[in-house]
Amino acid sequence: MNTHVKIFIGILIVGILAIMGYKYSRPLLQDELQRSSSDAANTRGTIRIGMDSWIGYFPLCSPEMERNLREEGYILDCEDDQANYADRFMQLKKGKLDFAVSTVDAYILNGQRLDYPGTIVAVLDESKGGDAIVARKKILPNLDALKHNPETRIAFTPHSPSEHFLKAISSHFDLPFLSLKTQDWRVETEGSGDALKRLLNGDADAAVLWEPDVSRALSNTSFTRLIGTEDTDKLIVDVLLAERRLSKENPEMVKTLLKAYFKTLGFYYQNPEQLRRDIKKRDKLANEQIESMLQGVDWISLNENTRLWFATDNPGQQAGVISAIKSALEILLENNDFSTNPLPQKDPYRLTNRNYITAVAEQTGQTKAIKSTDPLKRPFKPLNDRGWAGLKRIGTLKVEPVSFQRGSAILDLKGKKTLDNAANKLRRYPNFRYLIEGHTGVRGDKKANTKLSLARAEAVSRYLQVTYNIDKNRVRALGYGGSKPLPQKEGESRRAYAYRLPRVEISLMTEAN
Repeated sequence: MNTHVKIFIGILIVGILAIMGYKYSRPLLQDELQRSSSDAANTRGTIRIGMDSWIGYFPLCSPEMERNLREEGYILDCEDDQANYADRFMQLKKGKLDFAVSTVDAYILNGQRLDYPGTIVAVLDESKGGDAIVARKKILPNLDALKHNPETRIAFTPHSPSEHFLKAISSHFDLPFLSLKTQDWRVETEGSGDALKRLLNGDADAAVLWEPDVSRALSNTSFTRLIGTEDTDKLIVDVLLAERRLSKENPEMVKTLLKAYFKTLGFYYQNPEQLRRDIKKRDKLANEQIESMLQGVDWISLNENTRLWFATDNPGQQAGVISAIKSALEILLENNDFSTNPLPQKDPYRLTNRNYITAVAEQTGQTKAIKSTDPLKRPFKPLNDRGWAGLKRIGTLKVEPVSFQRGSAILDLKGKKTLDNAANKLRRYPNFRYLIEGHTGVRGDKKANTKLSLARAEAVSRYLQVTYNIDKNRVRALGYGGSKPLPQKEGESRRAYAYRLPRVEISLMTEAN
C-alpha cells in the first residue's frame, strides 16, 4: 500500500470519527446550551430514590419535597418499584439509585446477599396502626385461638411488612406453625386489597392488612382486630438508606436531601390540609381513606431522629434504630430466615451512620431535649376485679419455662434470665396489661398446689415490677394449681407431659372494644 493510499485512509477514518463524534455530542451540547441559558443553570444534578407507594414515604417524594430540592439545585426522581426490595437493593448496589427506602427487616433480609449496599441515615416513620391482623370473630377471637385451629388459613402479602408482622407474632406468641413456609395456612396474595378480598369471600379465616383495608374490614362486625401495629414499638420501622459510595464521596448531597426532607415534614405538619390535598391528587382516594391511612403512620421528626433513634447526644444510650435492628434480626433468626447473624461482623452499627442526622440538626438548630420513655414504665389506671375480668385477652407471650428453687416460689438465676428475655418481648407491646397465671401439675394436694401456683405468679409479677419499674396497676397474678392442665400432645409420653404442666404464663390484656 503506497503512501498516498495510507494518507487517504487516515483522513477518511478521522472524518468518520469526527462525524460520529459530532452526531453523539450534539445532543449533549444542545442540552448544555439549553441548561446554561435557562433557570436550570444552577442545577447540581438528579437525586434518585427507590421507593413504593406506602403512605409513610409520601413526604419524601411529595410536591413540596420537589420544590425544596429544586431550591437546593437538585431534581428529584422517585422510582416506584412496587415494593420489589431485591431489585431495589440491586439498583442501589450498582449505583443506579442514590437512596432507597425500606423497612428495617426487609433490608436485613434482602440486603445480605449484596453485602448491605446502603447505610441507614434517617428513620422516616413507624407503622402505628397502618398494619393489622384481622380475623373472623367466631373462629379466632384472639391470638391464642390460632394454637387450637390447625386448619386456619391466613391471607397475607409475601415479602412485605405483612409477612414480617406475622413472623413477629409467631416469635413472640409461640405460634411456630406460622414460620413454616410450606403449610396449608398460607394464602399468599398480591397486596392488601387482594388479602381483604380473600377474607371477605371465605378463602381465609384471617388476613394481614394495611390501611385503608383494615378499616374496611372492621366496618363488618363479624371481624375483629387480633392485633395491630398501633400496639407495637419499633416493630415495623421505615428507614432511608444512602448508597455507601455516595455517602463517602458526596456527603453534602446526603445532608442536602435530609435538610430538604425534614423541611418538607415540618411544612406538612404546619399545613395538614395541604398534605391531604397532595395525597389525594396522587392516590385518587376518598377523604375517609386518606384519614385512615394517616392515622396508621407516625412520621419521625429530625429532633426525634437526633435524640431517640440515633441518640447522637448520648453515645452510651442504645439508639432506637439499633434496637429496631436487633429486634428484627431476632425475629428473622427465630423464623429460620438465617441460621446465623448475617450482619457484617455481626455488628448492627455497620448498617447505620449517625453523622448526617447530627450535622443537619446542628445546622438547623433542631436539638430540643426529649425525654426517652421505656414502654415498660408506662403508667396504668387501677382496675378492680370486675375491671380485670372485663379485659380482652390478646394472646399468651412465648416464654421459656420459668424455673424456681425446688418446691418453692423463689426464682433461681435461670428463671430470672428467662424473665429478662420476656421483658424484651413485652417492650415491643407498650399498650397492654399483663395477666400472670401460675399452674402446677395435677397430682398432690389441691389447696397446696393452688397456693404454690399463686406464689410463683406473684414472684414473677414482683420481679418484673422491681427490675423493670412496671406499674403495679398493670400486672395481676393468679394461681390455678392443677385445675387448668394443658392438653396432652399426640404421642407425648406421660413423663414429658407431666414436666410441661407446672408453668407460669404471661398473657397480654387490653380493654374490650
